Amino acid sequence: MAAQKFGAHSVGYEISDEEPNYLYSKSMARIKELGLAKLATIVKEDLMKADFSKPDMITVYLLPSSNDKIQPLLEKGMRKGTRVVSHDFEFRGWKAEKTITVEDNDEGFGRSHTLYLYLR
Repeated sequence: MAAQKFGAHSVGYEISDEEPNYLYSKSMARIKELGLAKLATIVKEDLMKADFSKPDMITVYLLPSSNDKIQPLLEKGMRKGTRVVSHDFEFRGWKAEKTITVEDNDEGFGRSHTLYLYLR
């Protein structure tokens, strides 16, 4: 979405490419379908091995237990001023600068989502 709406260079991490979701393959196909291959890519790699020193903004959509695992790596690796957006689940001990609720999109699942913006 960041690449499509704002022209942002975007890198995602997805380790799973197994049934039933094929998340990596589906994501790469969607990027190609939208013509965003020059701006966006998905790395088929464990997020726990990612380099967090370069991004200006990091977006995560992880369960609380995964947020707990990635939090120390973010704290250690991020540059000062990096923004973090967490989808639906907060980071423990971090104070959100802003919290917004987004109503469901046109996919019809009928639920809202909460986004937490942190500035480190």
